[in-house]
Amino acid sequence: MASSLLTMAATATGSRRFDTSSFGKTKLPFKPLTFRPSPLPSKGSFGSIIRSFQTPRSYCSPLIRDVSSQATAKEYGGGEEATARQVWEFARALWTFLRPHTFYGTLVASCSLASRVWIENPELMKWSIVTRGICGLVELLCGNSYIVGINQIYDVDIDIVNKPFLPIAAGNMTKKQAWFLTTSFLTVGLSLATFNSGPFLTSLYCFALLLGTLYTVPPFRLKRFPIAAFLCIALVRGFLVNFGVYYASRSVLGLPFQWSSPVAFITTFVTLFGLVIALTKDLSDIEGDRKYNITTFATKLGVRRLAFLGSGILILNYVAAILASIFMPQAFKRSILIPTHAAMAISLVFQTRVLDQAKYTKEAASNFYMFLWKLFYAEYLIFPFI
Repeated sequence: MASSLLTMAATATGSRRFDTSSFGKTKLPFKPLTFRPSPLPSKGSFGSIIRSFQTPRSYCSPLIRDVSSQATAKEYGGGEEATARQVWEFARALWTFLRPHTFYGTLVASCSLASRVWIENPELMKWSIVTRGICGLVELLCGNSYIVGINQIYDVDIDIVNKPFLPIAAGNMTKKQAWFLTTSFLTVGLSLATFNSGPFLTSLYCFALLLGTLYTVPPFRLKRFPIAAFLCIALVRGFLVNFGVYYASRSVLGLPFQWSSPVAFITTFVTLFGLVIALTKDLSDIEGDRKYNITTFATKLGVRRLAFLGSGILILNYVAAILASIFMPQAFKRSILIPTHAAMAISLVFQTRVLDQAKYTKEAASNFYMFLWKLFYAEYLIFPFI
């Protein structure tokens, strides 16, 4: 019936007959729009709505293509802007991965010790020596970065509890990326030590890296044993860095190694300071350490006792520094050493009181620990002038 009506209509209008046998099978001369479902967009922008339909680009009108591209660029920043943003975010993750407070510590210590030697011997300075000094600094920073990097790789589960802001724990960096960075730091550091520092200093450098590895990597994992852990940190941060940099700074000038009163002072002072850093570094990490059976002085003694112990050791350190300047006026400048160390001792007492008033919360303990690092930097900043 429908076929007869179509035939009659075509005849009446003088049009050509319809081939009803192919009705519904005729191939269209254009490609229809296709609408395929896609996951819901994360943001409700117009560009996201357009993309959710997944309309074939070649069959969209120029206007729709332009609007879609502009909306996408607005949401995701466009090609160049998105790439720049990704680079910036990775750079931030990398800087956090380097643990800036330890990075600054190595930087300030190295520059301070080298400056002291070079200020005392200005007639021996050459531009080639500055170049070698920069290479030595990069070598030490690479070693520091390797040690903190390997620690984060093996401590991810603990860091999720104690330090969730670290890039691996936060998901801002994969373990694969972390391994690549860590091995790169190790390779660059060892290469520079081999070609720039000589056999003896290279041996010291390798020994420090070994201690940093044994501290973290199973089955040794010396961080599980409180005494072994704080001895590793104090030895590397205190004696090896000070002795090594001072030895290298004199060696590059062609001078034999020779202890001086200021260098003996800073080495002893910072070694004891390193003990305090090793003791107090876990003040804010008790929760994760207990969960994963990591025994530290903080889990044994408690935050309050350990904070007072660390502060007491440092105050004795400052008192000893003041007494050294009084009884050895020929070796030290009283006008600098006494007021600076008195001021640092008073500020330490104040910060310990702040921690006590805050009831030793995790945030307060973390702030107290970072304050100790600022005192550490200050000691090296005044060292060339004492």
